[in-house]
Amino acid sequence: MNYSKRHGEILKLIQEEGTMTIARLAEKLGVSLETVRRDVKPLARDGAILKMHGAIGLPSVVGEAPFERRMREQADAKRVIAKLVAATIRDGESVMLDTGTTTSFLARELLGHRRLTVVTNSSDIARTLATVNGNKVYMAGGELRSDSGAAFGVSAIEFVSRFTVNHAVITAGAVDVQHGIMDYVLEEAEFARVVLTRGTRRIVVTDHTKFGRQGLVQVCGFADFDELATDVPPPRVIVDAAQAAGVSLIVAS
Repeated sequence: MNYSKRHGEILKLIQEEGTMTIARLAEKLGVSLETVRRDVKPLARDGAILKMHGAIGLPSVVGEAPFERRMREQADAKRVIAKLVAATIRDGESVMLDTGTTTSFLARELLGHRRLTVVTNSSDIARTLATVNGNKVYMAGGELRSDSGAAFGVSAIEFVSRFTVNHAVITAGAVDVQHGIMDYVLEEAEFARVVLTRGTRRIVVTDHTKFGRQGLVQVCGFADFDELATDVPPPRVIVDAAQAAGVSLIVAS
């Protein structure tokens, strides 16, 4: 059918974000909820979008795992950060990586390295680096999470606690000036906290969208890691807090 201008705006927004709630769509378009519900009906009928409870999405995205969706978010920024950190890791060194999209990008940037020893709880990272270039990859055991394919729990923590590595790298769900590095899931925060204790060099990698957010669970304070790698300079208050704790900033831009 011939779609209206607003239908085109809806499709553009959905293509940019993958999925959106009806309420957010109405806010972005500056129209009522009823208007949005009426407008999405022909799009859903024609198969251009899929309707869910209180939301709509692209057919190609709705069945996608949350981790895969997060890999697309800020992908360019995460890739730049990963390239920056990978350049500081040498052939033959040992690296411990927690599960996260930025560490998954880092694993891909490490494909050009040789004879790495890699310890991780992420099946994505393990698959990426195992059996290539003489690498040794050790993956923590435990129950695999359905969204990320990562292992958590006591057995995963006990496993990684046996290793001491050159580089311990974790991602951040949020970076708060008062609480430092934070996450939204308790078991992920607990695992990341242990990872940082196993590295001679302790690195947090995160894109700029995490700055100024406050998560649910503290991973560590600024004094508990050595370097913060990101894509753009953090806000001044976070720079000051990091530098006061002796944290070095590595900024891709």
